[in-house]
Amino acid sequence: MSEEMLVKYCSPTIVGIKTANLFTCRFESKADEHHSLNKLNRLLSSKGLRIIPLRHHKGATLIYIYRPSLLKKDLKNKAASGILKDMGYTCDNINKCLTRLMKKLRTEESFPHEIGLFLGYPPEDVEGFIHNKAEGCKCVGCWKVYGDAEKAQNTFDKYKKCTEICCSLVAKGCSVEKLAVCG
Repeated sequence: MSEEMLVKYCSPTIVGIKTANLFTCRFESKADEHHSLNKLNRLLSSKGLRIIPLRHHKGATLIYIYRPSLLKKDLKNKAASGILKDMGYTCDNINKCLTRLMKKLRTEESFPHEIGLFLGYPPEDVEGFIHNKAEGCKCVGCWKVYGDAEKAQNTFDKYKKCTEICCSLVAKGCSVEKLAVCG
C-alpha cells in the first residue's frame, strides 16, 4: 500500500480532524499486507494513529485507520454508546468495541451500519440511517445526513479541502509521516 493511497483516502484522519477512515486495498500476499501495515503503524503510532485490517473479502482487505483518543471520546458520547449498547457492544473499552465490529463484519451478511460511529459520524445521522433504512436524508456527502445538514456540509467541504491539500503536498514529495499531526 502506497503512502499516496493512504493520503488519498485518509487525509482528514492523518491530520487529526476526523476520528477515522476506511478504505479497501489489495495486497500481493498476506505477508505483504502484514509488512505494509506494520511499517505504517511503526511510522504513525507516535502521532496517535493506528491502522488495522477489519476484514478480508474477495481478495481485498478493509483497512481502518483511526485515532484511538478521538474514537474513545466519540464512543463515550451518550447517544453513540446507546446505539452501540442496543447492538450488543460493550462501550467501556474501544478494543472490545473494535473486536465486536470486526466479528460482525466477518460473520454477518449485511454491513453493520453502526460503523459510522467508528468513523466519527454524528450519532443522529447514524441512527437516522439505521431507522430510515437509508431513505429520506437531508443531504449526502461522506455520509447520509439526517440531522444538521449545514454543519455536515461544512464538514464535507473541510474534508475535501484537506484531502486536496494533502494530496498536493505528497505529489511534491512530502511524506505521510510529516503530514501526520500528533494527537
